[in-house]
Amino acid sequence: MNIIVGLGNPGEEYSGTRHNTGRIMLEYFAKKNNFPEWEKNKKINALVSTNKIGKDKAMLVLPETFMNKSGGSLASLITSKKKAAELVVIYDDLDLPIGKFKISFNRSSGGHRGLQSIIKKIKTEAFVRIRVGISPLSPTGKLKKPKGDTAVGDFILGEFREKEIDTMKAVGKKVADALVAIVSEGREKAMGEWN
Repeated sequence: MNIIVGLGNPGEEYSGTRHNTGRIMLEYFAKKNNFPEWEKNKKINALVSTNKIGKDKAMLVLPETFMNKSGGSLASLITSKKKAAELVVIYDDLDLPIGKFKISFNRSSGGHRGLQSIIKKIKTEAFVRIRVGISPLSPTGKLKKPKGDTAVGDFILGEFREKEIDTMKAVGKKVADALVAIVSEGREKAMGEWN
């Protein structure tokens, strides 16, 4: 069974923030693909929804822990390398411009705390990630990343601007299609098609 995780922080005050991009994308995917209502799973401390994507069963997971403890929700679900190979994690990425996303496999955390937590808990990097860009571009097309811990913290915990919301909706549709491709056709084919 495929397990697809959307990273973010729980609670209303974080719902529209850039750091909740993974969660936002997965909530959109669930709605678009007629997954049932989210249910709280106390054992893994996450909201869960299970359905089929094509012929394959998939469990969508929104950890109800803060970002840097995300791995706790997956420790009992991903208990082998084989299960890790069917894991997809969606999250925000400062190294990509807003409106872009990339599918990767078996890479380091790149300093992302949610990813670090997952790698530590499931003891492998061999899973699929969908990295969704959140950084603005300068008028010359250069990436305008915030610099310094405080600026980065303020930026990722800030809400998307009005014009950015439309961009995120457009990228959400593509991410949803890419997820279907990963589950139905396999990661290699999906990476070839979407990267």
